[in-house]
Amino acid sequence: MTSPSATATEPQAATPAAAPLALSTPAHDTGLLLLRLVLGLTMAAHGSQKLFGWFGGGGISGTGQFFTASGYPAGEAMAVVAGLAETLGGLGLAAGLLTPLAGAAVVGTMINAIAVHGTGSFFAPKGIEYELLLTAGAAAVALTGPGRYAVDRLLPVLRGHRLAHGALAVALGVVLAVATLLVRT
Repeated sequence: MTSPSATATEPQAATPAAAPLALSTPAHDTGLLLLRLVLGLTMAAHGSQKLFGWFGGGGISGTGQFFTASGYPAGEAMAVVAGLAETLGGLGLAAGLLTPLAGAAVVGTMINAIAVHGTGSFFAPKGIEYELLLTAGAAAVALTGPGRYAVDRLLPVLRGHRLAHGALAVALGVVLAVATLLVRT
């Protein structure tokens, strides 16, 4: 005989746990690859204009004169720094290599470009829309990570992208950009 308090209870149906949101899908990774390639190669080409005079650029001498006229000390040295940041940062973004730092290099140089170009207008040709788009794209990739199709996947430290890596790198790019702007007369 069973007591009323000892009645058998039916097992409850297991509730399915909410599936975690897939952060890395082929569509997501392909979209990041496209963004990295276009943004990175655009920046690398822009930097090669400064360093080598390619694609109608001024080279170190011509770009150095521009930097001097824009109030930077040691114009040719600044041309080399900007050219290297744009070229290496751009190639790093395109390859997905050291992505947070590559993004930070682009963010820093583009903040300076916005400051030099001025904020009198938003739309091209005299506005900052192009520079702002490049800055935001580089910051977004640094924060998001390069996706699956990237060299960073081969590096143990960066294999699993962390928001902290991207945020620290972007902050570093902003701080260095501000420090560079402070030496400008």
